[in-house]
Amino acid sequence: MTNNEVLKKLRVALALRDDDMFPIFGLAGQEINKAQLSGMFRKQGHKNYIECTDEALTAFLDGYIIYRRGHKDESAES
Repeated sequence: MTNNEVLKKLRVALALRDDDMFPIFGLAGQEINKAQLSGMFRKQGHKNYIECTDEALTAFLDGYIIYRRGHKDESAES
């Protein structure tokens, strides 16, 4: 299974729209635009297909954790 397929399945399973995904990527410091995101959801072989890299998928997962739980409270570690 490719990273693109994982990202597609996560979008469906988490009931996210494209507009929800931009800030999630942003929370992890990965800025992504509409064309890049759209390219990641294209079929492999399509002229506008963009491979979802390991770094992009990791950023999405890290951003989703922050999106759901909030930023880690640094003072709670002490």
